[in-house]
Amino acid sequence: MLRPYVGHNTTQFHNVRTDLDAELSQQDLADSPAGHTGRGLTCGSTLQHVTGIGKVVLQGTGEIRVPRLLGVFAVGRIVNAKTAHSQLVGGMTWGLSMALFEESLMDAQFGDYLNHDLAGYHIPAHADVQRIDVSWLDEHDDQLNPLGVKGVGEIGIVGTAAAIANAVYHATGHRQRHLPIRPDRVLSA
Repeated sequence: MLRPYVGHNTTQFHNVRTDLDAELSQQDLADSPAGHTGRGLTCGSTLQHVTGIGKVVLQGTGEIRVPRLLGVFAVGRIVNAKTAHSQLVGGMTWGLSMALFEESLMDAQFGDYLNHDLAGYHIPAHADVQRIDVSWLDEHDDQLNPLGVKGVGEIGIVGTAAAIANAVYHATGHRQRHLPIRPDRVLSA
């Protein structure tokens, strides 16, 4: 049987989510001259993460800009903090890519991919998010395994796309149910 919040109590994890939501609420979310802004938040129980987006700016063209990503994770005992930080940042960047860029396009006539190389298959660059903040809970679970460690390789991906979709909803009032969230989909909503 899976136990959510293994190694720490539910109250501690809820407090992290509440603090994150309060921090995001204090940020300036006023409409910018270029478009509308919104914030997004996701929280997972079995995967133990909280991902927040500081602000999503929708340009008049439907283009989405993400100036900040913020994630808090419960990933067990951290053996190497520098590597864990890099893995979580990379995962969140991958989640941003999934939310806004990555899409396989098929040629209906020949059944081949139209965007089979990096010239047509878009992925994020450093300019696509200016700031990524990562933190984790100090968690020790000796029942999990002798070291109390978990994998941090892909957990950063999980909530990022959902948080971006929530921020787009907050800015536009329309839910985006398909990824990637393209400008044409934002404008047609």
